[in-house]
Amino acid sequence: MVKRMIVKIDEDKCTGCGQCVSPCAEGAIQIIDGKAKVVSEDLCDGMGFCIGVCPEGAISIEERQTVEFNAEKAEAQPKSTDVSIRCFSCGAGEDERYLLPMRHKMESLWVCTRCLPQLIHG
Repeated sequence: MVKRMIVKIDEDKCTGCGQCVSPCAEGAIQIIDGKAKVVSEDLCDGMGFCIGVCPEGAISIEERQTVEFNAEKAEAQPKSTDVSIRCFSCGAGEDERYLLPMRHKMESLWVCTRCLPQLIHG
C-alpha cells in the first residue's frame, strides 16, 4: 500500500449519467447499478479528468492509502470513444482534435485546442 491521490465518487450525489467514464483514459470508472464507481483502484492515476465533466459535483480527489497505480494494466484497458464529447465552440470531436475538459460560465464543457486560445485571449 502507498499513500497517493485517487478519485473519490460520492454515490449520494452521483446520478449515473456516465459523463465521467470516457474522460478516464485508464478505464478506472464504470457505471455499475446506476452509479459511477472506481472499478479498480490500481487503474486510477489520480489525474482527475473526470472531475471537470461531472455535472453533479460527485467526484473529488483525495490522498489516501491504496494500491499503487498500475500503468501497464491501465494501458491494456479497452479504449472507449464517446461521440457526444465535442468542442462546445466549434463542434469538433475527439477524432478530429485534442479536447480538454474545462469550466466556462459555471458549466463543465469540452474545448478543442483550436478554440481554447480564443477563449483565453478573447
